[in-house]
Amino acid sequence: MNSFVHTVFEKTLVADNELPWEVVNDKIRRKIMSYSKDLMLVKVAFEKGGIGTIHKHPHLQISYIASGVFEITINDETKTLKEGDVYFVPSDVLHGAVCIEDGVLIDVFNPMREDFIYT
Repeated sequence: MNSFVHTVFEKTLVADNELPWEVVNDKIRRKIMSYSKDLMLVKVAFEKGGIGTIHKHPHLQISYIASGVFEITINDETKTLKEGDVYFVPSDVLHGAVCIEDGVLIDVFNPMREDFIYT
């Protein structure tokens, strides 16, 4: 993971091709597209087999499946979601994802994820 402070804070017009990918692991990479202290949008690319391990955080999260197929688990419920689908994660609820077909998630957090910014 990169160890730098992101410079997309409160940017209003963001060109995807001007932002670098951050490597999360060998099957997952992400771009912090823009954020303020209250809101953050993150683009996350998964290769087939990539796993967003079960975790929880105090942030509200809503995610749009821009492409691919994912097995999403929230608490004890698991469902296969595909392009165009959405899932919502309340604060402090266990959740995770398994990529079934290469794809991209668009994650929105409230408030912003400070742990994504200062590594």
